[in-house]
Amino acid sequence: MTSDPTAGGAVAEPVRVRSLTDQEGQKLQRIVRRGSTSSVRYRRAMMMPASAGGNRVPVIAQLVQADEDTVRDVIHRFNEIGLACLDPQWAGGRPRRLSPDDEDFVIQTATTRPAELGQPFTRWSLRKLVAYLRKVHSRVIRIGREALRSLLARRGVTFQRTKTWKESPDPERDTKLDRIEHVLDHFPDRAFAFDEFGPLRIRPTGGNCWAEQARPDRVPATYHRTHGVRYFHSCYAVGDDVLWGVNHCKKGAANTLAALKSIRAARPDGAPIYVILDNLSAHKGADIRRWAKKHKVELCFTPTYASWANPIEAHFGPLRQFTIANSNYPNHTVQTWVLHAYLRWRNANARHRDVLVAERKERARIRSEKGIRWGGRPLDVAA
Repeated sequence: MTSDPTAGGAVAEPVRVRSLTDQEGQKLQRIVRRGSTSSVRYRRAMMMPASAGGNRVPVIAQLVQADEDTVRDVIHRFNEIGLACLDPQWAGGRPRRLSPDDEDFVIQTATTRPAELGQPFTRWSLRKLVAYLRKVHSRVIRIGREALRSLLARRGVTFQRTKTWKESPDPERDTKLDRIEHVLDHFPDRAFAFDEFGPLRIRPTGGNCWAEQARPDRVPATYHRTHGVRYFHSCYAVGDDVLWGVNHCKKGAANTLAALKSIRAARPDGAPIYVILDNLSAHKGADIRRWAKKHKVELCFTPTYASWANPIEAHFGPLRQFTIANSNYPNHTVQTWVLHAYLRWRNANARHRDVLVAERKERARIRSEKGIRWGGRPLDVAA
């Protein structure tokens, strides 16, 4: 009995590329001849002309040094989508386990204080946040610490220091701030600022300086302070951008009055001037008010807890950075001499980049304003 060769069923046709168009053939030929920056793209481009020339899959696999199943998949893919199969879409790892809604929930939870969610601590750590997300009642989110760290960084959530802010209870807060703004905008050449900088102590103070690597400059540790303190009674001419002052052993009405007289002497024409200062009791005594009224000096007081509204505050940052930090003065006489030497240099180089950068940093520190005028009043209210 002879066996029927077709009894076992129809034999599958060999995998073969469809007929190439002229444009496809020319592009594949260019890739093969000129090469490609991608070895995957080059090898896939070789498969199509080889298959169109009548070569079977095993021969093509040996030619391009690939698996036979890979060759079959590429040919099938070319028959479906054409030349787009030359650039595979890699999966990039396992599928995402968090949906966009889950990510939004994670970000919302991370930026919410734990106490508001019934947790007995004041801030999240990565471990605490991961554990909370896995047992929250509304939804269960499984995420590792590194994945959580990457998600927070990608969404712009970082671990930061908490900032404090003390609101001014002054009932005339807005009126005083508006007056200061009006003076600075309309009378800058006749506007001055006054405040005390200190207390200045005689003690070694750390800072920054250039030194050989691993050999930092050192200052002695603190010791018994037997020199007392000094206060730099500083005056600032807004229009001229000039800073001056004198050291005194203590704050007091007499020293404040002396400083105001030096400010009045800076504009001896007798026209009104405006002095911005804070609410220290030594700044608003009866003698000072009488003298100010007699000599056409308007005292523009900042609101309570808002001494940062005084423009002189920004200039204390450079003083602290360039004369106090990294210092070890033997006595107040030397410290005062250095302070005044710096003031002479600063007034001659008021637009020096280092001075401007230090002033800007100090201004940002004391105001902490980001789109809000005067550190606490919204822009729409200010307008």
